[in-house]
Amino acid sequence: MKLKQLSSLLILGALVAQTRSLPADTAVVTYHRTNISGKKVEYSATTGTQPVWSDTSNKPIAAVHYTYYERTDVANKSKRPIMISFNGGPGSGSLWMHMAYTGPMVLNIDKEGFPVQPYGVKSNPYSVLDVADIVYVNPVNTGYSRIVDRRVKRETFFGINADIKYLAEWINTFIQRNNRWESPKYLIGESYGTVRVAGLALALQNRQWMYLNGVILVSPTELGIDSSRPDADGRTGPLGAALRLPYYTATAWYHKKLPDDLQKKYLDQVLALSEDYSINQLMAILAQGNSASDDAKREAAKNIARFSGMSEDAVLSYNLDIPTNFFWKELLRDEGYTLGRLDSRYRGIDKTVAGDRPDYWAELTSWNHSFAPAVNYYFKNVLKFETDVKYNLFGPVYPWDWKNNNTGENLRKAMAANPFLHTLIQAGYYDGATKYFDAKYTMWQLDPSGKMKQRLSFEGYRSGHMMYLREADLLKSNSDIRKFILRTIPKSGAPAKY
Repeated sequence: MKLKQLSSLLILGALVAQTRSLPADTAVVTYHRTNISGKKVEYSATTGTQPVWSDTSNKPIAAVHYTYYERTDVANKSKRPIMISFNGGPGSGSLWMHMAYTGPMVLNIDKEGFPVQPYGVKSNPYSVLDVADIVYVNPVNTGYSRIVDRRVKRETFFGINADIKYLAEWINTFIQRNNRWESPKYLIGESYGTVRVAGLALALQNRQWMYLNGVILVSPTELGIDSSRPDADGRTGPLGAALRLPYYTATAWYHKKLPDDLQKKYLDQVLALSEDYSINQLMAILAQGNSASDDAKREAAKNIARFSGMSEDAVLSYNLDIPTNFFWKELLRDEGYTLGRLDSRYRGIDKTVAGDRPDYWAELTSWNHSFAPAVNYYFKNVLKFETDVKYNLFGPVYPWDWKNNNTGENLRKAMAANPFLHTLIQAGYYDGATKYFDAKYTMWQLDPSGKMKQRLSFEGYRSGHMMYLREADLLKSNSDIRKFILRTIPKSGAPAKY
């Protein structure tokens, strides 16, 4: 072989060997200490990849990246709860709740959640690591997780039920490897992650023989209940229009756009009035459609305007069913601002005042501003995880199979068959995508019989989709999770029976 040909082959071989990838099975362990609620907590952080195994060849087909925080100053792991955390998207990494909510470190942001410099992280004095070990999971193609066998079809991972199937297997392997079968187990999911964990509750129970103590739904979607797609901004038709109004009320109250008699009330008082009108009066008018009298429509427009901060003419122009896109553009139009979709406390600036939807989402650009530098800094410098693989805040998971979303019903089945299983719903009042009143409706419909309603609870917060970015709600929402976990661990020897 000629020297030039040999040289070319060596260079090609070196390039192949240096492809940007992660091993399917690896881990880095570091040790830390922090203070939570004024008490010292020592813990280990294990971050790395665990394989998704092929059903046929038992070889790795994907590498799922995770971070596992385990308290090291607790001797008896059998009584120590473990909480497995997922974000949504469905193509979103787990960084949001990891870096801003329940973990031992949080973003360096201001008290309302806005970016500050220098970027980075700081200790989280409200973390629930004091009461539960936590695993943050990045589903395939999110975070550092990647497909490693290119022959595997994308539909193995990217769909409502495919996602639940492989993640249930992955969780089983994780629990087995880390010897946590005795521990009380919890799932927490945010946004689309609520579809994931609601489905996993039954999949773990029926396919992995793993029974949970709790499921926590943060900013939940409709879970397939009276909704065709979980990626939509709430339900549609008369039901959707009625359920949207209390969100409009909350946002208008925040921006001081309500009539004086409503504006001077506390938020919870105003929302109670709006909810009552929406369910008991507005829904009936909307259901009548064109058979409703002109007088009834004008009266409804007057009330919708009163509770939303918009004009009666604007309400009538949409036949009493105001789209969220229009609301985000309209409410502050006279001030020259638009509203954020996932958190309507955030304001944006458009090219023109005219139009019926914002040019961009002010809240999401703000969040990316804070999260992207922080997560990349944190893994490299604090957790000592070195890789050239890019951390996907939002990864390529499409086309996504949205069919057969029965996750709400699956959660109900899991709760019915497991008397130990409880569900907590958390929602921000200013979230315009997964609206808080939609979340309440989902909770009501999860158990239409009412026989399990004592095991269903709701908590609302004065912020948006990521309610934990506001420091006051970071404290309250973590406290609510802590209480939920401690409340749902049964007494030693107590039987699971009705």
